[in-house]
Amino acid sequence: MRQIDVAVIGGGPGGSTVATMLARKGWRVAIFERERFPREHIGESLLPASMPVLEELGVLPAIEEAGFLHKWGATMIWGASPEPWSWYFRETNRDYPHTYQVWRARFDQILLDNARAHGVDVHEEHRVLEVTFDDGRATGLSFVNEATGETGAVSARFVVDASGQTGLLGRALKLRRTDDYFRNLAVYAYFDGGERLPAPDENNLLIEAYPNGWVWVIPLHNGWASVGAVVDSAFGQQEIARLGLEPFLREQFAQAPRTAAMLRDTTVASGPHVIRDWSYASRQLVGDGYILVGDAGCFIDPLFSSGVHLALLSGVLASAYITTALRHPEMQEPAAKVYEQLYLKQYSHFREMARLFYSSNRTTESYFWEIRRMLEAEDDLTPREAFVRAVAGQPPQGYERAVLDHGEAPAEFVEAVRLAEEDRLRRRQRLDALLPPSQPPAPAFFDAIPHLAAGAVLEERPVIGEGEFVMSHVLTTTAHPEGAPLSPFVARVVALIDGRRTVAALLAALAEGLPPESAAKAVPHAVSAIRILYSDGAIAELAGR
Repeated sequence: MRQIDVAVIGGGPGGSTVATMLARKGWRVAIFERERFPREHIGESLLPASMPVLEELGVLPAIEEAGFLHKWGATMIWGASPEPWSWYFRETNRDYPHTYQVWRARFDQILLDNARAHGVDVHEEHRVLEVTFDDGRATGLSFVNEATGETGAVSARFVVDASGQTGLLGRALKLRRTDDYFRNLAVYAYFDGGERLPAPDENNLLIEAYPNGWVWVIPLHNGWASVGAVVDSAFGQQEIARLGLEPFLREQFAQAPRTAAMLRDTTVASGPHVIRDWSYASRQLVGDGYILVGDAGCFIDPLFSSGVHLALLSGVLASAYITTALRHPEMQEPAAKVYEQLYLKQYSHFREMARLFYSSNRTTESYFWEIRRMLEAEDDLTPREAFVRAVAGQPPQGYERAVLDHGEAPAEFVEAVRLAEEDRLRRRQRLDALLPPSQPPAPAFFDAIPHLAAGAVLEERPVIGEGEFVMSHVLTTTAHPEGAPLSPFVARVVALIDGRRTVAALLAALAEGLPPESAAKAVPHAVSAIRILYSDGAIAELAGR
């Protein structure tokens, strides 16, 4: 039996990414993909957060050459007003003011070809039959060549399940848990012709809420548009059985005025298709000898086009985890925990934002929207916890503020935001008083006593490094439950904060034993560290004596 280092199930964005990154590290990697590329796939709209990963993979020139439309933002008919509104990536992301509306058949082919170019052994039309286990550890897989009917097997040190919503390994191990809040269903197709939004939004994704749910229109570079409707799962199955797929889809569009106008005089070029099992998460993403990547591990309602991003991100993280586990077995268990924390942090962010958007929509009244507002009210999270999950510790995505500006968010959530913003303002004012810009610190700063936030914990554990996990000092707080890596110097500053020392005493303790020149340099660095820790909420208070 052939022996390799890593066997990857699936050649989509997650599988291609993890395979490419592992091959760069010198591992013997093989992809087993059940289809022949190019193949059709939903999920055309990319996010700015994916651009650094695509840049790291080296595929941005090929993506640009493919001629995909530049996506500058999104337009929504959602919230409190029936009028459309837009948000733009440039408002929050200067490095990547646009992404792409991709044709997934070509986009996924680019990523898979890139894996080949990096030495990955790619087997298309090879359907994985099962993952083999020995004493509880994944040790390889068996497959069938769909073109010839021949079967085979490989032995591997690690198995990556990147099989998408099929979730071959997750289903076999019964790891998947459905998300009751997003018990939805989607029907989608590709339409030829039709209109685009008026300039400057002609390349934008359009999302329009309507009584039964919401619909999307994504313009594509070939003149087609990806269009779909997201509805309650029970309602959708009942109506599809009564009407059939295309009449059902047309009926949904007819209830969304702007979408209907854009799709007037169009023809169906491909589809329709239906997707069930809409939102889910796995109770475990890493096991002995295996790891789940992308949709194989988690999938959330597509409101924010997060699928490709989560696949790319988890592919990078999974590669780092596998390299770490193979090179440093003693780090395998703690690195697995960090992989799950980092992946689920992003997943939770999109979940909470989607949940907030659903509960804040008032453009239409119906059972679909009312039941989702009721589910929001029954959620176990406190408003503060929901706010933290939704926005705290996250890079700006552009729609966090939009939901408050255009929707009618739950009153408790709005209050949590107000309190957080008041706290932020109070901290900024306190800092300006103690550390005036471009001036020496005020005497009161040195007399102040810093207190760490409740629940703040300083520990040493794995963090993502150059293609693998490395041990580092990490500070866990409410805003950063997954932990924020610290330099040894900043970790030393945090370790000295005990709620009794003044800043002056802390600086003196830092300088102890250092040559005068080094001690003098340490002071401004420590002041900067205290400023950042206080701004970020890791230091709860700078109290006077």
